Amino acid sequence: MVRRPVAWIVAIVLFAEAFGIAAVNWFLGVVVDRQDMSLAGLDPDMMSISSKIGGVVFGLYFAFCGLVALLVALRDRAPAGFGRILLISAAVVHALLGAFAWGLLGPAEFAFMVVVLALIVLLLMTYDRPQEPKEDAIPVSSPPAPTTP
Repeated sequence: MVRRPVAWIVAIVLFAEAFGIAAVNWFLGVVVDRQDMSLAGLDPDMMSISSKIGGVVFGLYFAFCGLVALLVALRDRAPAGFGRILLISAAVVHALLGAFAWGLLGPAEFAFMVVVLALIVLLLMTYDRPQEPKEDAIPVSSPPAPTTP
C-alpha cells in the first residue's frame, strides 16, 4: 500500500519545513537586530521580535501538521476532524507558497512546493473513505410478474 509511506514522507517533510521556516525567520530577526535596519521608519527592535515570533508560530504550525501526518502514519487511519482541516490548510498554504516561490525565487522552489502540495493531497485522498450503502435502504427490484388463474 502507498498510504503509510506517503504519510511518513509528509510527516518528515513537514517537520523539516517547520525547523527550516523557524530557523530562517529567526536568522532574519537576528540580522535585522544586528544591522539596526529599518523599513520605512519602523522600529528595528519590533521588526526583529516580530520576525522571530512569526518564525516560531509558523514553525509550530508546520510541526503540528507534521504531527497529524505522523499520527496518520502510525495509526494507519484517515485524519479526522481538526487534523483533516489542518492538513487541508497546509495544502492551501503550500499552494500559495508555490505561487509566491515562482515569482520570487524560481522554478526549483516552485517545484518543491508543488511536490509537497501533491504529497499532502495524496495523503488526504488515499485515506478517503468509500461510500458504504445504508442498511435501511430499500433494494430496487422489478415488480412481480402477473399470475394467470
